[in-house]
Amino acid sequence: MPEEKQMEWRAGENTHENLIYACFGGLSNTGITATLASMEAVNELGLKKLGIGCLAGLPIEVGPVLGKTKAAKKIITVDGCPFECSKKVVERAGFKIARSIVLARDIGMKKKPFHEDIGGDLKGMMDYVSPEDVRKAKELIIQAVKE
Repeated sequence: MPEEKQMEWRAGENTHENLIYACFGGLSNTGITATLASMEAVNELGLKKLGIGCLAGLPIEVGPVLGKTKAAKKIITVDGCPFECSKKVVERAGFKIARSIVLARDIGMKKKPFHEDIGGDLKGMMDYVSPEDVRKAKELIIQAVKE
């Protein structure tokens, strides 16, 4: 496998000014909400202002992921539940977090693990997601970028 070329980035130069690291948490409503809210915040603010970082790339030290994270003016983590997986991964990679958002804490979401309905009344994934919770979470992200 060829060695990956290391690159240096500076905030605002061919990269996003700020980065979100969101725990996808695809096994629950809180994780899906964190992801959707992050994508909506990027859509609203634009890719120059805000991007979504590759959370999996941090612990395995992917060069471009580390470079873009180092260049970010602010790093914002968005977790659905109190496990705070994205916050812990970013911190263990050695980065300072400007704002940590936890949806269960900050907007009062109740976590609904999808597996609880397997074998019973299993609905479509989006039936577990509240548009109002997505909106509230998106606003918290946008506020964190503007602070």
